[in-house]
Amino acid sequence: QVQLVVSGGGLVQAGDSLRLSCAASGRTFNRDIMGWFRQAPGKEREFVGAISWSGGFTWYEDSVKDRFTISRDNAKNMVYLQMNSLKPEDTAVYYCANRIGGTNLQAYQLYDVWGQGTQVTVSS
Repeated sequence: QVQLVVSGGGLVQAGDSLRLSCAASGRTFNRDIMGWFRQAPGKEREFVGAISWSGGFTWYEDSVKDRFTISRDNAKNMVYLQMNSLKPEDTAVYYCANRIGGTNLQAYQLYDVWGQGTQVTVSS
């Protein structure tokens, strides 16, 4: 059974950086996609980006692609979300989620397993 544990959130100021980690366990992830999503109060869950465990291909939502970087460490079953130049509008609960391959990576409904989420608050 796949489990995901998210860590690394916190309170930062605008312009700061923060790195989130997602620890995956339960099986090997050769065909999987790991996605990062966020949800602000009163808003729908939003795609941030994703990475393939095999090959390390990445995809990003337009508003973060020049500021956020997703990486993975296959040996440790870890995925990271490096967030630079944070803005108050980045404030949200951030989640990692896992699925096996497929398309339409932005659709949170297509992810099977979710981490517990971590709060990121960016003050102005």
